[in-house]
Amino acid sequence: MNLRKISKLFYQLKLANQEMTAKFEKETGFSITRYELMMFLKENGQCSQTILQKELKIDSAAVTRHLKILEDKNYVTRERNQQNNREVFVKITAKAFNELETCEKKYSSSEKQIPVSLNDQEGELLLELLTKLVK
Repeated sequence: MNLRKISKLFYQLKLANQEMTAKFEKETGFSITRYELMMFLKENGQCSQTILQKELKIDSAAVTRHLKILEDKNYVTRERNQQNNREVFVKITAKAFNELETCEKKYSSSEKQIPVSLNDQEGELLLELLTKLVK
């Protein structure tokens, strides 16, 4: 692929990212990063802030900022490791768990969906291709 095509591809990815993250937040009320962070905790249970950082591929300052916002909304709790004071454990709250469940149920029905101009098969293919690009 030549440089111009790569540049066009990356620019379209940038525009798609801006458009889709805005739609997601408008529809669900959650930023996509905080939603993914909470879903990771919901699916995996309590973990360290370092694991969240590595899993979401964002820097430690960003994780701290997101967790502060989520903690202020009573969506997560943070607690220092008693054996290693530098390590912080994060856990999802019951409030967040319930709101995520409600959100998932609301958007898994065919009646209410986030407007994406891809069918299921196209969405799966795009996810597979983007995952390949990120690796």
